[in-house]
Amino acid sequence: MQIFAILSGPLGWILKWVYTFVGNYGIAIILFTILIRMASMPLQLYQQKSMAKLAVFQPLMQEVQNKYKNNKEKQNEELMKLQQEYGYNPTAGCLPMVLNMFVLFGVMYAVYYPLQYILGIPKETITSLMETLGLTNQITAETTIIQMAHDGAQLAGLTADQYAAAASFNVDFFGINLCNMPQIGFNLGIILPVLACVTMIVSNIITMSASGQQMQGSMKMMPWVMSLFFAWFCFTVPLAFSLYYCVSNVLMLGQTLISKKIYDPEKMREQAKAELEAKRKANRAKKTYTYTDAATGETKQKTVSSNEMAKIRLEKARELDAQRYADERTERLKKEE
Repeated sequence: MQIFAILSGPLGWILKWVYTFVGNYGIAIILFTILIRMASMPLQLYQQKSMAKLAVFQPLMQEVQNKYKNNKEKQNEELMKLQQEYGYNPTAGCLPMVLNMFVLFGVMYAVYYPLQYILGIPKETITSLMETLGLTNQITAETTIIQMAHDGAQLAGLTADQYAAAASFNVDFFGINLCNMPQIGFNLGIILPVLACVTMIVSNIITMSASGQQMQGSMKMMPWVMSLFFAWFCFTVPLAFSLYYCVSNVLMLGQTLISKKIYDPEKMREQAKAELEAKRKANRAKKTYTYTDAATGETKQKTVSSNEMAKIRLEKARELDAQRYADERTERLKKEE
């Protein structure tokens, strides 16, 4: 997991900077999430464009797969040709997904470890204090220490300034202590993880609708499996993460609607079909080929199709290669007796 936390340092610095101005952990998380979402808007637009293009490309790809389902070699050949004609790379949408994953884990670490990333207490000091207090859960240890400082507990190993920073760390958000763990029952704290789950479900529905894709099999279930995972997560970590995730889902909904407005799959589908048909017509169009008649030496012209032109160019390339490497050995060496 550590590899995914590579962005936790700079993201934690931004969260600390925001908290310095507002003085409230909950408000800092909200403003921090808005900043992250604004910064990721170009990435969101790029991903929506890729998904919209995939929605156009998918039916064409399925048509080829069904047509040549018994001939895998021909199927792969036609799929490559289709990609070249259409100008689409199926892996183009992977980069935004990977970057989003790094951002998500970076934010998670920054929110999990407020002592380290917001209050600036060295990791070695926190680790030593955890060992002294017998805290073994890495995710909840720092929020537990903050709670203890609020309650006035003695925390050997912290300097006076560090203790004062932990004791004065404002984690109250409209009566909800963001360092608390969610408790099942009638309490204010349960609101945040429930809202996180609701906004996540709505976000999934709208995002899949906006993409214009028809997912099949296990791919259709993947967003819901990931959503269930994060829903479980919200009930097993401090409430600060639920607040972040809830705000992030709401902002993502807005981004998705804006992205759909700019790159609407239906409009792109019609545009892509028109462009593809225009390319195919251009390929079918006759071209004039100028060549020298080997018998008479005269320069002549001939009208050929794109496929015929490709064959002529291939034959010409082979002739040039044959002339270039005419003096090189082409027979297998015989073993000397």
